[in-house]
Amino acid sequence: MQVILLERVAKLGQMGEVVDVKPGFARNFLLPQGKALSASAANIARFEADKVQFETRNLESRKEAEKLAETLDGQKFVVIRRASDAGSLYGSVTTRDVADAATEAGFTVDRRQVVMPGPIKELGLHAVTMTLHPEVEVTITLNVARSTEEAELQASGRTIQEAAAEEEQAADFEIAELFDDIGSAAADDDDLAEAVEEVLPEDTDR
Repeated sequence: MQVILLERVAKLGQMGEVVDVKPGFARNFLLPQGKALSASAANIARFEADKVQFETRNLESRKEAEKLAETLDGQKFVVIRRASDAGSLYGSVTTRDVADAATEAGFTVDRRQVVMPGPIKELGLHAVTMTLHPEVEVTITLNVARSTEEAELQASGRTIQEAAAEEEQAADFEIAELFDDIGSAAADDDDLAEAVEEVLPEDTDR
């Protein structure tokens, strides 16, 4: 099926180009979202007549996207989810969750602007792309954790498993030091006892 693009579409073409696409892609995505028109003679003529308006509208939307990109690019958002000790989520984080997290932080974002190869199913830091405009993309970081404390650990470059391992090592070290102190104290007691035994017989003779 041939369509004429009303805006730039990644991996497809620029505004005004007539391109071949699969009918399902046109019907389900390009046409309903106003990104293209079927390439009939009437629609091509309509585009040429309204080309300046399309270009003006595209320029305005791009400027708005660029303004949003200045503050949104590089942002980090926390999403709290239940997960196993191994880090696998009981469920997943979807494009809607990403959009909701950004919206809660004060950014106007639509789930259709979130680009993900698939749902996130593991704890950790995940880079996510947002297409604010066909010509404007930003990357944000999604911090998926089981608690705010865990999110803070992950943000610092550590995991809750590493923190637990460090605490266990510290506890083992304290126990080892305690046994060393007990051993030293016992040795001191033995030395004292020996010294007393050496002195007492002399005092008894006197």
